[in-house]
Amino acid sequence: MNPGSQHTEPKRRGRRSGGEDTKAALLAAAREVFVERGYEGATVRHIAARAGVDAAMVNHWFGGKEGLFAKAVLQLPIDPNTLVDHLLDGPDEAIGERIVRTFLTVWDPIGGGPFAAMVRSVTSHDQVAEVMRGFFVNTLLRRIVVHLDAPDGDLRATLAASQIIGMGMVRYVVRFEPLASADVDTLVKAIAPNVQRYLTGDLG
Repeated sequence: MNPGSQHTEPKRRGRRSGGEDTKAALLAAAREVFVERGYEGATVRHIAARAGVDAAMVNHWFGGKEGLFAKAVLQLPIDPNTLVDHLLDGPDEAIGERIVRTFLTVWDPIGGGPFAAMVRSVTSHDQVAEVMRGFFVNTLLRRIVVHLDAPDGDLRATLAASQIIGMGMVRYVVRFEPLASADVDTLVKAIAPNVQRYLTGDLG
């Protein structure tokens, strides 16, 4: 950070040990810093300073910033690289179904969790939109469209991200019925074909 910068990270008193309390502190700090700075602007150093821990603990517990975001905000049980591998493990023509089912399976038991909380704050925090775009488009879906080798990759990744984020907003935040209470299989059948077309189909 530049010496003249106006924004410094408030540090907790003392240093935490490397145990579960450190992990919890990093998760809480990450949610704050990602909202304040956006996905690209938040660094491991910022988050560690906010949590009052050594920056090396981020890599130790989460494998880096991407893994920390995936756990802190999206509540994903695996790191982003493993998630991409999981989503690509199967026929390309069914990847839309795997994506929709994966996120619904993770989010449903917790009512959207921190992801829903961040979506609620989109109108009051400009950085939240950048956080969503940074992860869903750049970290997750762009890797998938590169693997699929379809034209207009950036457009495809953005369109697919709009479906996933929109699904989460309608189901967990504004709770429009009957979508809010529909079972997972019903939603997969309804939404997955759109995601599939955005990733592999004709956009014309």
